[in-house]
Amino acid sequence: MLIPSIDLMGGKIVQLIQGKKKALEFDNFEEWIARFSRYPLVQLIDLDAAMGCGNNSALVREIAKSLPCQVGGGIRSLDTAKAALESGARRVIVGSALFQDGKLSAESAEKLATEVGSSRLVFALDAVGGLVTIHGWQSTTAVRPLEMIQALDRWCDAFLYTHVDTEGLLGGFPQEVIRPLRAATTRQLIAAGGIRSQHEIDALHAMGVDAVVGMAIYQGLIPA
Repeated sequence: MLIPSIDLMGGKIVQLIQGKKKALEFDNFEEWIARFSRYPLVQLIDLDAAMGCGNNSALVREIAKSLPCQVGGGIRSLDTAKAALESGARRVIVGSALFQDGKLSAESAEKLATEVGSSRLVFALDAVGGLVTIHGWQSTTAVRPLEMIQALDRWCDAFLYTHVDTEGLLGGFPQEVIRPLRAATTRQLIAAGGIRSQHEIDALHAMGVDAVVGMAIYQGLIPA
């Protein structure tokens, strides 16, 4: 399954390279909402909230009411998770909230699952150099994605693996990194980071992995 991505920054749809350099910017929300309306799931990320420099909460609410979304970005507490779900999100993407003092916290995962339901949780595995990074990709932990899956598998509906090293570069997604992750869980597994072709999406699908695509759609390499 192809999952289109809408990343918000400063009140606009953007695409960043490795979470840092802005490459594209759009404000024609109605057009993209219409184009993405045929998809069963859209990924909606508030980059400002993820980076701790404001938020786009009004836009998130508006888009989540129009499209079936899994929402992420700055969801670092039970209250923010509940607020995102109440605003219309189908599921919330959680990463930083699963860590305490830089260490993985099974207790935090269990509490989230107990309070909002595991079926509404997507756990983020954002990896730089093979290690999970948190707080808007600004802080790298000592935890590997496989360790995170093995520790937290029982408390979520899906895992979202983002290969930050290739994010936004349109150089292709390194599919060998996803194979051991796929073997480690029966949950939905979603891959992101550099996907540029339908061929890659088909190859991931053959492995039982869904694909989040942003840059390739906005640049017209993959029709949406």
